[in-house]
Amino acid sequence: MGLSLTEADLPLIHCPWDSAVHPHARQVEKQAEEWIRDSGMCATDDECAWVVATHSTDFFARFAPVADDDRLLATSLWVYWGFGIDDARCDNGPLSARPALFNALAGRVQRAAEAPSATDGGERYIPALQDILARFRSFGTAAQVRRFTHAQRAWLSGVCWQVGNQASGRMPELDEFLAMRLLSSGGEPTFAMLELATGLEVPDNELHRPAVRALTEMAILVAALDNDRHSLRKELSRGHTDQNIYSVLMCHESMSLPEAVEAATRLRDRVLVRFTRLHDRVRPHAGAALANYLQGLRHGIRGNAEWGLRVPRYLSLGRVPDAMEETPLEWAEEPADSRPTPPPGAPTIAWWWDEDLA
Repeated sequence: MGLSLTEADLPLIHCPWDSAVHPHARQVEKQAEEWIRDSGMCATDDECAWVVATHSTDFFARFAPVADDDRLLATSLWVYWGFGIDDARCDNGPLSARPALFNALAGRVQRAAEAPSATDGGERYIPALQDILARFRSFGTAAQVRRFTHAQRAWLSGVCWQVGNQASGRMPELDEFLAMRLLSSGGEPTFAMLELATGLEVPDNELHRPAVRALTEMAILVAALDNDRHSLRKELSRGHTDQNIYSVLMCHESMSLPEAVEAATRLRDRVLVRFTRLHDRVRPHAGAALANYLQGLRHGIRGNAEWGLRVPRYLSLGRVPDAMEETPLEWAEEPADSRPTPPPGAPTIAWWWDEDLA
């Protein structure tokens, strides 16, 4: 983009819910750091330091503040693993612009998640993933584990799309970007782990209701757009801004960077307002497991925003990650856009505003 941006140039994030975090997050994080060092997935000390600096236990401890410690550990390990493989193989690694090779790797990784007997073929991220899935199978139901592996497949398919775009220098238009960002952001497997973390399995006829699916997708998109915001300043400083909500708006809507930031904030808040209204209509009639899941969606939106405003992954501009920020956070009191209608130019998500969702 050839532009610069400071944190002061970014609007405050609006989120109407209180913060929540698992009381044993720090203790579980120490166990996770030991696992990372012993897992063999990191090739260098520098790579290990950046994986640790994602503070993924703090991240998922905000999604599932009432999880048992062993469940919080296992689910946060997958988040560390996801950030690790994303950095090493998806964003900047040797396969990041070679879609044919990346697609082959994605297939092997997915099969290793589904089949405990699959061999790693020399890929150092596969044994670590299989260890995590073994933990999931030790305490999760067959349906919960299956839902997770399906969600991981969705994420990998989105990353394949992203890698293909990078290889061809293609910038997707807004509607396509929003549809595929639901996948490439990793929100599907992250929210699928809510059931594994809490142990509460939502019945199929409730989880797959259109209204619940819409709420899940809205939570994923809000978090994904927040992550685009969190990472923007660092990406600008490194000249790595291939695909995010801002580059899409600048390319196809002829916006300046400040205009794109404003437009993206309005889009994000419009989705959040719709999420809140639909959530408040669905939750009073939900069973215990679904109510817990819906609360997890709210925890995830808030927790992802809090984590992203403090984590070295986004805030460190040097080669060595800084310490986790502990400064108080400020929040926008009102949404930037609260109109109760779908945003223009995005038919792929317009169904979220259907009044007959059930």
